[in-house]
Amino acid sequence: MLKVVNLRAGYGPLQVINGVSLRVQPGEIVALIGANGSGKSTLLKAIAGVIPQTEGRVLLRDQPVAGWTADRLARRGLALVPEGRALFHGMSVLDNLRMGGYPKRLAGARLAERIEALCVRFPALREKLSQRAGELSGGQRQMLAIARALVSEPEILLLDEPSTGLAPLLVAEIFDCIGQLRQAGIAILLAEQNVQGTLRIASRAYVMQTGRIVLNGPAAELLRSEEIQRAYLGK
Repeated sequence: MLKVVNLRAGYGPLQVINGVSLRVQPGEIVALIGANGSGKSTLLKAIAGVIPQTEGRVLLRDQPVAGWTADRLARRGLALVPEGRALFHGMSVLDNLRMGGYPKRLAGARLAERIEALCVRFPALREKLSQRAGELSGGQRQMLAIARALVSEPEILLLDEPSTGLAPLLVAEIFDCIGQLRQAGIAILLAEQNVQGTLRIASRAYVMQTGRIVLNGPAAELLRSEEIQRAYLGK
């Protein structure tokens, strides 16, 4: 579903991503783990077309899309839920969800149908549809950010630090939600600092350090790895 080959990207003269390669299959959760500043967010932004790529290839379903704009990639079925959620805080929950349909120009009955389906998946949002997004709790805001991305029925979902700032019970709820999305056949690339929780729901994982992939393999094996336990789990 998603293949990245030797990708390099950054901000102006600052090169942050240095030759990253990875792949994500349909219905698979792939973890992208690493310390703060390792390049996870920059990599997701480069894949999603938010920042330019300076070298390498990105393929969606084997079609090269390097250099495509973010809106074109969104229409192609790739959705990014950025770190910090990037909601429209002054707008209602319902209007935020409606904005999720904009890349594919969803409107009318089709848009209403998608929003209804997501209210079933995220019942806490149904009670808040008329409320401003900025008035929601942290967990509700994260659910809204994910739901908004799902309105356009993406095939590939990039999630950047969805557990940031949430209480442990809410983190478990968000991870459970992400695990359920896999059953819908969505390919998910999940960037997280919560290594233990992420590796428990992922199929495979890549470990980033200073803009490079330094380790990869089945998530269960990495969870047992002494190197991972020393570096990220304090063991």
